Amino acid sequence: MTKLDQKLLDILVCPVSKKNLVQVDQELICKESGLAYPIKDGIPVMLPEEARKIEE
Repeated sequence: MTKLDQKLLDILVCPVSKKNLVQVDQELICKESGLAYPIKDGIPVMLPEEARKIEE
């Protein structure tokens, strides 16, 4: 698993809710919007249509 740089995580926000994200394995999770954005080849894919809905 590739851990993203903390400085990058500090500036990235969910494009839907504009809230902070948390990296879990190869995804960036937004609890507020309930979306998980994939990280492909070390690059976060921050497109809502590419995100999966997470179960609460």
